[in-house]
Amino acid sequence: MNAAPEPEILAAFEAAKGFMPVHEGLALYAAATEAGRLGLPLLEVGTYCGRSTVLLADAARRAGVTALTVDHHRGSEEQQPGWDYHDPSLVDPEVGRMDTLPAFRRTLHAAGLEDHVVALVGRSPQIAALWGTPLGLVFVDGGHTDEHAGADYEGWAPHVAEGGLLLIHDVFPQKLDEFTGQAPYRVYLRALESGRFTEVSATDTLRVLRRTGTAVPPRG
Repeated sequence: MNAAPEPEILAAFEAAKGFMPVHEGLALYAAATEAGRLGLPLLEVGTYCGRSTVLLADAARRAGVTALTVDHHRGSEEQQPGWDYHDPSLVDPEVGRMDTLPAFRRTLHAAGLEDHVVALVGRSPQIAALWGTPLGLVFVDGGHTDEHAGADYEGWAPHVAEGGLLLIHDVFPQKLDEFTGQAPYRVYLRALESGRFTEVSATDTLRVLRRTGTAVPPRG
């Protein structure tokens, strides 16, 4: 199976609002293509406007599985008013809060992938607490505080099937500025230290790990 997206899918990815660069997106697509061979759903935490979802959904479509994406669609901390990553066009004028769900739906429609994605709208820990299905891939790309990134890891990593992949985005071993944060890096270290995952690859700030053990991830 070709592990590169078709030009129209890559174009839809690049046209969508979001922050993932192309080279990391291609690494995500390759990992999703590999994980899809397990015949299990592929899940991401942190939908935003669906940029990375386009790649995850197309890889899922080609593998004959379902892509799942989890987000409350109110924006993470750095996307709120007053922060550098705030986009005023994504504020719902009626309620005065961020609402990325309409933009996400437009992204999927433009890419022709609406039928291949299940959007789970809500807080990640609440959804994870109800989840019971093994997953071929979990892509952690939600909130970047220790509280939120840690909860995403604790809630979803146990559902990665043996041989499945855990992807963590925005891993910065060194703090670059006030916006980068290192919570995803600490989650990455926790995953390695748990004895449950081994590293497969690193592409800039994207880490790909494979579940190879059965140790329980440490909490706290």
